[in-house]
Amino acid sequence: MKFFHPQLFITCCLLLAGISVNGQFTPKEIEGSWAGSLDVANIRLRIVFHLQADDQDQLTATLDSPDQGALGIELGEVILQEDSLTIMAPVIMGKYDGVMTSDTTLEGVWSQAGQHFPLNLIRQMQPEVIQRPQEPHPPYPYREEDVAFVNEIQQFSLGGTLTLPEDSGPFPAMVLVSGSGSQNRDEEIFGHKPFKVIADALTRKGIAVLRYDDRGVGASEGSLAGATSADNATDALAAFQYLSGRIDIDSGKIGILGHSEGGLIALMLASEIKELACIVLLAGPGVPGETILLDQSEHISRLSGLPEPVIRENRNLMEKVYGWMEAQDSYGDWKDTIKANLEPVVAERILNVIQETSYPWLRYFVMSDPAVYFGDIHCPVLALNGEKDSQVLADKNITAIREGLESSGNAKVTAQILPGLNHLFQPSQTGLPAEYGDIEWTFDQETLDLISSWITEVMKE
Repeated sequence: MKFFHPQLFITCCLLLAGISVNGQFTPKEIEGSWAGSLDVANIRLRIVFHLQADDQDQLTATLDSPDQGALGIELGEVILQEDSLTIMAPVIMGKYDGVMTSDTTLEGVWSQAGQHFPLNLIRQMQPEVIQRPQEPHPPYPYREEDVAFVNEIQQFSLGGTLTLPEDSGPFPAMVLVSGSGSQNRDEEIFGHKPFKVIADALTRKGIAVLRYDDRGVGASEGSLAGATSADNATDALAAFQYLSGRIDIDSGKIGILGHSEGGLIALMLASEIKELACIVLLAGPGVPGETILLDQSEHISRLSGLPEPVIRENRNLMEKVYGWMEAQDSYGDWKDTIKANLEPVVAERILNVIQETSYPWLRYFVMSDPAVYFGDIHCPVLALNGEKDSQVLADKNITAIREGLESSGNAKVTAQILPGLNHLFQPSQTGLPAEYGDIEWTFDQETLDLISSWITEVMKE
């Protein structure tokens, strides 16, 4: 899995319906929508597949992944043979193989990148509706503007949304920086839009908010392939510079709010941009990246009930993998090292998860250490973690942030662990990523109020 937002294996599958007496099906009989859940690395993704037969009785298929906000994904060849169905997904190098077990159910396996996952599907009589009661809807008591700005360092355009209070300004403002992976301006995940919720809360308090699509997503150019946190930091810098140049924004009162990897980026920029009014770290890192990843894997494995010997063996393995990564700048050299030192089955599993396009990002993060930035950060800092965060463990990281900043002379640090909240700041039972999509509430309201009040007070200074 990737750093804070685990790598989600988007799955493409297909289904059928209407069992025939003789166990054979025609394309017309299996038309319709089918839904199931794929469990990958403690993430449960709801998926919906739509089958349609054309005039020549050829099947086509599309996929919805509502938890990821992805709709109408085009799939490849669909092969129907009696009671068996195969659906190809060349765009993500995947394949689904299933067999009808009743007139409303299909049992099958999704295969991708050398891995295989059970995936059972049920015919849908009506569309599934995901409840997200906290998501804001117009009319808003503020203005909303689609904007574009340029990353001058790497020369491409980024698109986003700027929300502005109703009066003329100039306004204090916050830039929202998302966690790892490809995310849109709302930081949409599992049907939740936390950045839209945060922007709404802040703008209602008189704070302008800029949220933007990650590079290569939505209205933003560029690509995440091969990009590191340092590259992503140049995107956040471009957002800050864009706001600084607007006459309706108070250039002396611009802050950055970062979630997960976005917290690391906020630290990086705060150490360089002395004009920043403040930074807010939501589940941001306080210890080296390698420690975060090892702790994350161990904690989630333990919560999931894995035996302690297996947990220890996996940690030892990943310590070696990350150590070789630190020693090898080249993916090819690291790959050769993996193959030379690990059993073939284990090496294949590692290489299927860590591929060449993500290697630069992961290597940079493994070698990152927030402590190198603490001494140069003098603006007010709000650092929050959920008590049940299973991806960035709260006590270790909050303690490191508080002690690191304060020992460097920053007396304007507020750092808190919030009871009962997970990595997305949702009220949760276990904190496991598998719960994210099942929880209807997007972002804890008391935490929203805390963030809004803290930023409002800082901007008055």
